[in-house]
Amino acid sequence: MAGKRRLNADINVVPYIDVMLVLLVIFMITAPLLTQGIKVDLPQADAKPLDMEQDEPLIVSMKADGSLFLNLGDKQKSSRPLEEIQQSVQKVVSARPDTAVLVWADHKIAYGEVVKLMTQLEQVGVAQVGLVTEPLR
Repeated sequence: MAGKRRLNADINVVPYIDVMLVLLVIFMITAPLLTQGIKVDLPQADAKPLDMEQDEPLIVSMKADGSLFLNLGDKQKSSRPLEEIQQSVQKVVSARPDTAVLVWADHKIAYGEVVKLMTQLEQVGVAQVGLVTEPLR
């Protein structure tokens, strides 16, 4: 009996820890890259954050040169004409009337241009259009 060994029934967790650490590194690298929308220099305001428990909002971005972008579909990073954005927003809002629509407008853009965009969005059936700002520092 001196030559027989006992079976070891322990689970080796070292490979699982290695996989977990690799996944952690991958998520830490990719998380900052997942921000949505176009880079816009937002104005600062002292406002409360929105309650985002509902569906993902539609975001219409307006750069300083007046170009418009929509976070919907496969052309999120390319500028779109206002009519195309109106049609896309109208389709989404008619299917889901409670969808929030937010405007990210550069702080250098004229106030009248932002109001014109908001009016155009309301004309296609958007109940409320929100403005996105940076918190005061």
